[in-house]
Amino acid sequence: MQYRKFGNTELMVSEIGFGAWAIGGNARVGDVPIGWGVVDDETSKKAIHAALDAGINFFDTADFYGLGHSEEVLGGVLKDRNIRIATKVGHRNIDERIVLDYSKAYIVKACEESLKRLRREAIDYYQLHSARMQHLQQGECIEAMELLKQQGKIRYWGLSLHTFHPDAEANYLLERNWGDGFQLVFNIINQKAIDVVRKAATKGYGIIARMPLQFGLLTGKFSADTRFEKDDHRSFRLTTEIIERTLKVLEEKVWPLANEEHINKTQLALSFILSFKGISTIIPGIRTPEHVVQNTTGLKQLKKETVAFLQSLAETDWKNVMELMEKQG
Repeated sequence: MQYRKFGNTELMVSEIGFGAWAIGGNARVGDVPIGWGVVDDETSKKAIHAALDAGINFFDTADFYGLGHSEEVLGGVLKDRNIRIATKVGHRNIDERIVLDYSKAYIVKACEESLKRLRREAIDYYQLHSARMQHLQQGECIEAMELLKQQGKIRYWGLSLHTFHPDAEANYLLERNWGDGFQLVFNIINQKAIDVVRKAATKGYGIIARMPLQFGLLTGKFSADTRFEKDDHRSFRLTTEIIERTLKVLEEKVWPLANEEHINKTQLALSFILSFKGISTIIPGIRTPEHVVQNTTGLKQLKKETVAFLQSLAETDWKNVMELMEKQG
């Protein structure tokens, strides 16, 4: 495992981290699935141990994943480990409705609850979970993060950016030198955050790349017949049309590059992201020990022409696919 400095902070993080959304289980808020289907806690714990054995020292979760369950599972295994934990705040379940709350009072209270579930005295990296411009401008969330940092409840803080429109909120913090990092979607299909990556790297912000495999589409395991259970959020996000259009581009233009680079499809997807200087760590979703192996082996420095070609697809073949994905949310 290779390690990278998280921006200008003192954190050294494994270049592959552990995305812990899925181990939260099949939670729902009202009729909306917010998880990845049924998950066995014992398997999740084995996956966490396998990650530690592989050298992963960065674990990313949120208080909303499994409505706290992801944090509880991580806390049970990692309570005495010298690792780095990141979590998020801002999404709530109120009367079976998803409510965004970035008030100072709620953030301070939620941080205490996360610390208890994680069994830690301080959170290494605390993130505003997809806060938008109006929340940042209102200011309470910034005050809360700074207060928690002063109190020693968190070491560093940042913002988990919007999936499709990351620029405005990122620029707002960058212009004011607020926070220490960003979490953003960045992969072969969704490259909308590339400008943020470059700007943030220049200013010394750490960057967490989430959804590196775009809900599994970049593993090569999907077919046109792939369907998801109703308690898997992908059941409404990945329509048949999205899957079919994506697979067409992958088969015709992307997967041949994996053969040329002598790596598999997952390795191509992760290696592409690691080719960008500003990336601190990538957090593929991990549920099993097998996922740990798949996401931590065979990574390499891609040829410059491979990276350039994959970047060029963002302006051509992926445009319509991204429009469809944004409609689904």
